[in-house]
Amino acid sequence: MIFKRNTLKNLIPQLIIDSVCIFFSYWIAFMLRFENDVPWYYWISFGHTIPWITLICILTFIAFRFYTTMWQFASLDELLLIFYGTTTACLVVSLADFAISPHVFGMLRFPFSVYIIGWVFTFFLVGASRFSFRLYRRMKRKSQVTLGNEEEFHRVMVIGAGEMGSMVIKDMKSAPESKGIPVVAVDDDRRKKGTRIHGVKVAGGRESIPKLAERYNVDQIVLAIASASKKDKQEIVNICSKTGCKLKTIPALYEIIEDSADPLKIRDVDIVDLLGRDEIHLNVEEISGYLKGKTVLVTGGGGSIGSELCRQIAYFNPKKLIIFDIYENNAYDLQNELLMKFKHLNLEVLIGSVRDKSRVEHVFSVFKPDVVFHAAAHKHVPLMELSPGEAVKNNVFGTLNVAQACDKYGVNRMVLISTDKAVNPTNVMGATKRICELIIQYFSRHSKTDYVAVRFGNVLGSNGSVIPLFKRQIANGGPVTVTHPDIIRYFMTIPEAARLVIQAGGMAHGGEIFVLDMGQPVKILDLARNLIRLSGFQPDVDIKIEFTGLRPGEKLYEELLLDSEGGCQKTSHELIYIGTPIPFNEQTFLEQLEKLRAVAGVDNVKMIQIIHELVPTYSGHAEENDALAQTK
Repeated sequence: MIFKRNTLKNLIPQLIIDSVCIFFSYWIAFMLRFENDVPWYYWISFGHTIPWITLICILTFIAFRFYTTMWQFASLDELLLIFYGTTTACLVVSLADFAISPHVFGMLRFPFSVYIIGWVFTFFLVGASRFSFRLYRRMKRKSQVTLGNEEEFHRVMVIGAGEMGSMVIKDMKSAPESKGIPVVAVDDDRRKKGTRIHGVKVAGGRESIPKLAERYNVDQIVLAIASASKKDKQEIVNICSKTGCKLKTIPALYEIIEDSADPLKIRDVDIVDLLGRDEIHLNVEEISGYLKGKTVLVTGGGGSIGSELCRQIAYFNPKKLIIFDIYENNAYDLQNELLMKFKHLNLEVLIGSVRDKSRVEHVFSVFKPDVVFHAAAHKHVPLMELSPGEAVKNNVFGTLNVAQACDKYGVNRMVLISTDKAVNPTNVMGATKRICELIIQYFSRHSKTDYVAVRFGNVLGSNGSVIPLFKRQIANGGPVTVTHPDIIRYFMTIPEAARLVIQAGGMAHGGEIFVLDMGQPVKILDLARNLIRLSGFQPDVDIKIEFTGLRPGEKLYEELLLDSEGGCQKTSHELIYIGTPIPFNEQTFLEQLEKLRAVAGVDNVKMIQIIHELVPTYSGHAEENDALAQTK
């Protein structure tokens, strides 16, 4: 059935309007053909024939779905539809008139020119009636802006005068819920300068953004350049951030493809858009070989990295995906998300702690995973300085429990998520992660399982990262707190990190510590200033920046390699390297681990002494911060 019941009330007026348009089109055609002097017998023939002509045209319009189209959004595609529909209707009417006896169809055949003129006016009047819907919406929206309420609307500059820019401008002008008024467009293509898109002038390239923003009194800028490289987008965002305008953007192409995002769903420009790296490409064949049709377990699967690993793994059709996490709320939310997005995913969500050896072994004995991604860990540096025993119990012995289970139950591959804080650590969290890397190296030499670690820096947007904190501080009017004016960090987005971890897992042969290329380090102070600008404010004017001093265990910069690891070996992926393993005394290592287990959370002074022995490059003193577990 072409028409739904809820469109019946809209259908009848459209049928009446189209019938009137058809009638007047052929009436005008007669008047023009006979120069306002139509013989009386043709008028009689017109009266008999016009109902049939109208019926044939209406049926043709139905076949071309004129009455199931949203004409308030009419554009070139709808205009072509009207052309095809009215042309077909004219052909059918003329053929019917010449093929059927005049006594059946009407008293006299019309002159052929009447059909031509009738078609022209039918096309014009039917098209005008349709596009009047869109004109009405635009005039109504314009009146809303004119009749007060200007403060509710934004004067918008659209960057990008291509297909996406055209769609954004058109949507702003026609959608009643839109609060944006496009006033100027910008594009680097010099051939487009001076042209107009839906009435909006393309006034220059990226270099003219500040000047145009001031001239057109712009208060919001929309980046409609989904296919632009990260480098170009970074440069444009940097220019825009100096205008004081609120910055927004459309989803990137990979977001539209992977997440089925609406390309017209405008979002705030995020600090991620300033990283300046292009999308990371994966070797799908290499990954599919070890994930497709396999049982994959992700510990800490509800966390920032763990949950993104699960999302990425689900694309490779595993036999079963197991989420193992101690925090049920995150695991539950992720479960609902994955089952909604991946209808055929065989998903198991289990609650438990990696510190519970019997629980870990029970999971492994029942599900016998082929691949394990170990993301469960305590990672907050200042908090772990206050509770170092918990960092040891969770990070070190949680990893040991998982590694032992992998060996015992014949797991093919275990991938440990490590951190750049494991290199020359000044905090107990980094030191425990370095011990985890040593555990991986030990088991890689004594097991058939391939054990590897992947080391990378800070992840933008992860739980506890600096970006969400800055956003909350800006939303509250400031101040934005930075620990030190010179502190720098390497950054990577959560999807980037997850993709590279999965890719590194595909390269594993056992014992490697993969190091991810984190790009250029970023000054946290610059990060804070850019984020303030992206929010439409001026740093130190609208939003103050305060320096609070380095926190316990924090250092000014992070490293990705130990000095003794030497240089990195290249891999087949341009962003993944392999650090040279450092030899260590395995027997002493196992003995020290057992001593560490005995004092963890009981005698922190002795615990930190053992950590210093296990990780000679550790320079921290977490025992000075936690009085709860010290020996009296």
